[in-house]
Amino acid sequence: MTWHNPLTPAGAPGVRPLTRARRLHPGDRVAIVAPAGPVRGDTLDEGLALVRAWGLEPVVMPHARGSHREFGYLSGSDEERAADLTRAWCDPAYAAVFCARGGYGAQRMADLVDWAAIRAAGPKVFVGYSDVTALHEAFAVRAGFATLHGPMPGAVTFLKDEATRESLRATLFEPESRLTLALPTARALVPGRARGVTLGGCASLLAADLGTRHARPGTAGGLLLLEDVDEQDYRLDRILTQLIRSGWLDGVAGIALGSWAECGSWERLRELFRDRLGNLGVPVVEELGFGHGPTNLTIPLGVPAVLDADAEAATLTLEEPALL
Repeated sequence: MTWHNPLTPAGAPGVRPLTRARRLHPGDRVAIVAPAGPVRGDTLDEGLALVRAWGLEPVVMPHARGSHREFGYLSGSDEERAADLTRAWCDPAYAAVFCARGGYGAQRMADLVDWAAIRAAGPKVFVGYSDVTALHEAFAVRAGFATLHGPMPGAVTFLKDEATRESLRATLFEPESRLTLALPTARALVPGRARGVTLGGCASLLAADLGTRHARPGTAGGLLLLEDVDEQDYRLDRILTQLIRSGWLDGVAGIALGSWAECGSWERLRELFRDRLGNLGVPVVEELGFGHGPTNLTIPLGVPAVLDADAEAATLTLEEPALL
């Protein structure tokens, strides 16, 4: 489809809609990969049971329950983790690839994935968040595929929060029912209305991607999602300042803020976001309900949407379903 953001001059580089995957159906097989940290077996098993209850057949890839011989914060070697992702994507038996959990390590294996084979295989459902932000960006830039920023079966939020699970389930099976996204906590930090294409994820991962060989050049015409966990206010200040100084936020259409678990007082953070983002001249919504908080809504990345930030409501409304 052809879609133009009025804030992005014709012909200028910017964030464009990406190729969407088909929705899931009962009986579909889902590959489970661990591209970052090691998983707890009992937690993952509980999550997989919930996935089976949706009628899906999860299959854990060979190294997803592994652990790196030297670095315990990795689920396996970089080569093993990249091979699992490539194999899962290129095998037509799998309709989707779910990440088991985040942690750290996706950046280390991203360049070892066979992106030419991924592109040739075509789009599939891909779900994850946190450290998986590095892979969301890679799928967007190196494959042109839309992905889902959403909960993972090896994460506690998926096990404990019904709204989190239902958001993902409905997006996977009934995407038309999940066009307007927000929690009751959402409200305008900077009022306004903007159209653009969704992108983003964990702020520290987006900043860490800057300057790398395959990094996204900028966010012009995009609706940027930002969230993070366990970052003190001065570190978030540094992250946001880097995104601004690099020019990466030039032309961004709007910004949606998710959860900031273990990042300190929300009142303090609100002032920080107002200070760092308020001068961009674009709408900013706070507490939209995605990320590391008690509820983690599934947000499609690479899809045209409208961000509304006013006194009455603060929502992100998709202009087309997340999946075909």
